Amino acid sequence: MPTGRLYGVGLGPGDPSLLTVRAVEVIGAADVVAYHSARHGRSIARSIAERHLRPGQIEEPLVYPVTTETTDHPGGYRGALEEFYEKAAARLAAHLDAGRTVAVLAEGDPLFYSSYQHMHKRLAHRYPTEVVPGVTSFSAAAARLGRPLVEGEETLTILPGTLPEEELTARLAQADSAVVMKLGRTFPAVRGALERSGRLAEARYVERATMSGERTGRVADVDPESVPYFSLAVLPSRVASHGGVLSDADAAARANAAGRGEVVVVGLGPAGPLWLTPEARGALAAAEDVVGYTTYVDRVPVRPGQERHASDNKVESERAEFALDLARQGRRVAVVSSGDPGVFAMASAVLEVAAEDPYREVPVRVVPGMTAAHAAAARAGAPLGHDYAVVSLSDRLKPWEVIAERLRAAAAADLVLALYNPGSRSRLWQVGAARDLLLEHRAPETPVVMARDVGGPEESVRVVRLGELDPAEVDMRTLLIVGSTQTRTARRGEDGAERIVWTPRRYPEG
Repeated sequence: MPTGRLYGVGLGPGDPSLLTVRAVEVIGAADVVAYHSARHGRSIARSIAERHLRPGQIEEPLVYPVTTETTDHPGGYRGALEEFYEKAAARLAAHLDAGRTVAVLAEGDPLFYSSYQHMHKRLAHRYPTEVVPGVTSFSAAAARLGRPLVEGEETLTILPGTLPEEELTARLAQADSAVVMKLGRTFPAVRGALERSGRLAEARYVERATMSGERTGRVADVDPESVPYFSLAVLPSRVASHGGVLSDADAAARANAAGRGEVVVVGLGPAGPLWLTPEARGALAAAEDVVGYTTYVDRVPVRPGQERHASDNKVESERAEFALDLARQGRRVAVVSSGDPGVFAMASAVLEVAAEDPYREVPVRVVPGMTAAHAAAARAGAPLGHDYAVVSLSDRLKPWEVIAERLRAAAAADLVLALYNPGSRSRLWQVGAARDLLLEHRAPETPVVMARDVGGPEESVRVVRLGELDPAEVDMRTLLIVGSTQTRTARRGEDGAERIVWTPRRYPEG
């Protein structure tokens, strides 16, 4: 005997006039109409579809046993729901086995944070199934706000408010645009995450979009006690806030922010976007101006309305002063550095200038990034597993005599060494000099990690012996990690092709 057909029917955000033609057709023709409800028996889904129900249809209210996480079920809240979904699916399966068509109503879209999904997972592989999409609540919210969600190359992040506040903060900090669903009792944590991520001023609130009792406004102005479950927070497109046409409210907010500029020194990590932290992504997205060495500015995604100021790598003090002057004009400025900005990079240059008049009052923050040394070490194994020192071989800003003295001290102390800026077209001899100096304290067999362009398209990581280190194979894109007397190497894999390097955490006694 042929079975009935299962339909998951999206009802849209609440206004019955936003039902699709297909949804109306399916609801009117179904033998059985099922819908979820709380124990009070009222169903928002049924109320949306009510005008399209017909006499003689079988209605199957699927009544949740719990509406909060408080329950005496032996399996807890999750166990109670799993049992409910199994029983509900069995009830619908009985109709389908009898040859009846079953339409399961779902607010919004059936496959977007919908209770229908639990029926779909249990039944769709057993019966012919069609999902009828619906207008999502966040689409309705954007329409009610009259604000684009995303433009150009922006991305949209959808988040449940039930995430831990710290996780929400991290994700909101790095998002272009975002929607936070499922507010209600989660609203205080969502508001806190928006504030901690620096996004509260731009966040909008939408309650019951397209339904009676609809309310919109700024998240910052909403009383937490008044927030129902059917509400969400929206971070609209940033394109308008970076030079596009602003609403009167947004223009007023920008005017109020004048004179409150800041400089954020941002670490980009050693290579592309995979190495960026969420905090760094957020700082770059929020900036009105990006300042830095041309190579590093080119790694920052282009955003409409955002000004980019690239310069030569030999003008660090001038670059810092330029960024601070922009901030004094009320601009939000991101000064970018490769790796971590506090390791041979722009953070010290900015802070040195910021410590003097007239910049003492300009807010300055440093956003850390993955260092080149740590990235290179991870590719090789764990050569920095014990005490280590970091030294730049560039003698452009300090005399070679100082570099040599520090190399001797670190080598005598048996520290692993991470060597930055080992060589360039104009500096050809320093690597050889450093090698010879270190050989006074280390055996020629000491492992040296040669890591070039880690994370980039020309990445190369090799392990050589200190005595065989060839300066001709080293350039400014290479970082060297010289092992201590305790650093070990081994080959792994069936053919021994993988070579790993590590420095044990335990140091020999005596």
